[in-house]
Amino acid sequence: MSLAQLHYTSAAAGDGEPGGRFTAVDPAIPGPVRAEAGQLLGYEPPAGTPGTSGIPGASGRLTDAELRALPVAFSFSALSDGSHLLGRTVAVGAGAFHAHGVHLPAGTPLPGGALPVAAWGASGWLAATPDRALPDPLTARSTSPSASGGLSREGLGDFAVSRSPWLAAVLADLRRVSEDPSAPRVVLVERHSADVARWVALAAAVLPREHAERLTFTTYTRHPERASHQVVGVLPQDAPDAGNPRFRVHASTGPRPAVPVDDAWAGTAARIWRSRAPELFRDAAELPGEPFAAGPLAVTALGAGIALGSNERAAAADWAADRPYALDEKQTRQLTDALTAPTDDRTAAECASALRLLTALDGRSPAAVTAPLAALLVTEAVRGTDVALEPPPRSAFAEPAGERAVAALVAELGEDLLAELAAGVPRGVARTVQVLRIVRLLGVDCAELLPGVVRRLARALLDDPEAGACPALLDLLDEQFDVRTALLGELDRLAPDDPAGTERLLIRVALPFTGTQALPHLRMCAEAPGAKARGADRVMVLHTVLRAAGMSPFAEPLVLRTAVGLVWGEDTPTAGEARSLLGETTSDAHRTAGTWRHLVAAALAAPFDDEAAPELAHDLLRSFPQEIGARVRASLLLLDFARDVRSGAAEPGWAERAGQLRALAEPVEPLVLEHAYGALAQRLLAPDRPEAELYAFVHSGDEDLIAAYGRVARRDEVLARLRAEPAYVADCFTVWTAHPHAGDAWTRTRTALLDEVLRPAVRSLSPDGVAAVEGAVEREVNSRTLDAFRAWNRRPSRSIGRLGKRIVGRVRRG
Repeated sequence: MSLAQLHYTSAAAGDGEPGGRFTAVDPAIPGPVRAEAGQLLGYEPPAGTPGTSGIPGASGRLTDAELRALPVAFSFSALSDGSHLLGRTVAVGAGAFHAHGVHLPAGTPLPGGALPVAAWGASGWLAATPDRALPDPLTARSTSPSASGGLSREGLGDFAVSRSPWLAAVLADLRRVSEDPSAPRVVLVERHSADVARWVALAAAVLPREHAERLTFTTYTRHPERASHQVVGVLPQDAPDAGNPRFRVHASTGPRPAVPVDDAWAGTAARIWRSRAPELFRDAAELPGEPFAAGPLAVTALGAGIALGSNERAAAADWAADRPYALDEKQTRQLTDALTAPTDDRTAAECASALRLLTALDGRSPAAVTAPLAALLVTEAVRGTDVALEPPPRSAFAEPAGERAVAALVAELGEDLLAELAAGVPRGVARTVQVLRIVRLLGVDCAELLPGVVRRLARALLDDPEAGACPALLDLLDEQFDVRTALLGELDRLAPDDPAGTERLLIRVALPFTGTQALPHLRMCAEAPGAKARGADRVMVLHTVLRAAGMSPFAEPLVLRTAVGLVWGEDTPTAGEARSLLGETTSDAHRTAGTWRHLVAAALAAPFDDEAAPELAHDLLRSFPQEIGARVRASLLLLDFARDVRSGAAEPGWAERAGQLRALAEPVEPLVLEHAYGALAQRLLAPDRPEAELYAFVHSGDEDLIAAYGRVARRDEVLARLRAEPAYVADCFTVWTAHPHAGDAWTRTRTALLDEVLRPAVRSLSPDGVAAVEGAVEREVNSRTLDAFRAWNRRPSRSIGRLGKRIVGRVRRG
């Protein structure tokens, strides 16, 4: 079958048709196709061509040698109607060209199933318009297969070797542009257009058939930015900037690429071409797999003895792991032999792929096939740096071949494994797990070392819970009962001293608590996060956590330590919470668990308004008389003193007792002092206070105690009472104007109280309220004090010092 042809040549001077004109067109070619073809078949000679200015139609003459040296624009173009145009444009004179094209209607294949680039050297291409219809060059080629035009197997192999540095990168970009029409076009910079054709031929042999048939290209153009082809050939002087995002520029005339290509398909294809074995592309195409899958190529190459890189070997292993049925035993053995061959570039990813393959082959292939692969993985796990590499299944070492492989591994690696375990496995949790699994896999006896290894492993897990998140840890515990029992027991033993760390570990790692082990502390730590999320009452959370232990604090007091650590952590319980803990559990349990310190801390850290603190201190003094040191005991006695003062049970001599206890408790906690001094001040501000205690307080000279009195006098309850009880106002006025010679601390405090507390309270009263206060002063004290009160109430605050002295004098004379 002959295809429709056309001939297009440069316009002669005076034709009135710039650029070119058609000299012969098959009537079957539609007009729109003809117009589009004219734009694709034009030709502009290289800049500086002898005898021409580079403009079509320019005058000048070229020798035959000069004409042959000019590039050929051989192209395969996609047209807007879905058809294709295969054309060849050559220079025929200075500024003159002739184009010969063949039109391929949409869906029409090339004769004989040939690819477009195969027509590069066809003898039927014409450099002049014929005077009669001739067979198209594609048909002519089909009858003359020997016309290769330099695209023979040997020639392409030589070319591939000469372009080795660029080969993988070009193929990777051709893959992208074949898969994605919007990808940057591939620009090939070569001094000869025939080399561009060779590039296209290399690609056509590698690309999946459907992509190779559609690959559009031109071997030469002066203006790559105008070309619509996926592959564009240019001379060095016409190369676009390598940074242009529209192009992927590859210049064999320039320096070699510095960055390796991370594309297993392209890398494998390049190695096959460099090995001059293009027939492997056909073999690989017969294997199952997606277009551009690296696996079929890599498996085929390895089977042919072609050395590949780590990424390519990993692709082969992954492909075979997904399709273990696709290869026969011989092919599988060839693949495993290639994967286990000595190399210095094996990566963690390759080892993981090899393990997938081994898992797929286990039980399907004999040990003679699987054992070498399993031995490789064991060696890589021990010698390599990938601590996440899984050991192979033991079944891979079945049969005599497998046993021989294990014996060889033990002889080679056994001593190193034991030495690493003995040294503490400094490479972390994952490495410890890995070594333990390999030791068990190979049957190496490490029973003597196991207790120490487990202790270090447990401590490392608590120090770094994230490290325990490696899946291999659970695999280890599932595989080795003795290790699981020992490790869980050790973690349970450590938990009371580090409950927070144990809780963090169990949040990250779901350790198995099945079996007969009690593991009360681990069960508590596992229960704690949910219990805390469900309720805000910390005492109730404590009860929930303790129930999870399955043991009573009376039988195992250490569960109490774990529970308190889980619920409060670095926080201190409130005094009320501490009283509940002490009341619900015996002091003996707290003493054994060491949690009595938390109870003491709760008492010493309680704020002034926490009424449970003095009661807690009283209970602690009775419960832990031997454990509490002298200074802390004095602090608790201060709190207990506050309890006695408030209840009225305190012995006489309050101020002196408070001072003595404070001296014993130094450095005393500020909140404890606030409790004791505050309670004493509250009692002295009450109207029914013992006057002897008030007198001793005023003359004590204790600045902190007197300052506490001043602070309590400013509290809301005192201010409310001053506004509501005239007798209380009278009492405070009498006290705060008395004892002018008691000392500077008292003088400053009482003066401030008169000015800043009492005066605002009195002035806020109604006239009747003031009268009631005056009546109370006269009734409760005497008339002279009444006169002093009236004078004070009329005077500004700055005269209070002199007023106080006059009041005292009048009272004494009275």
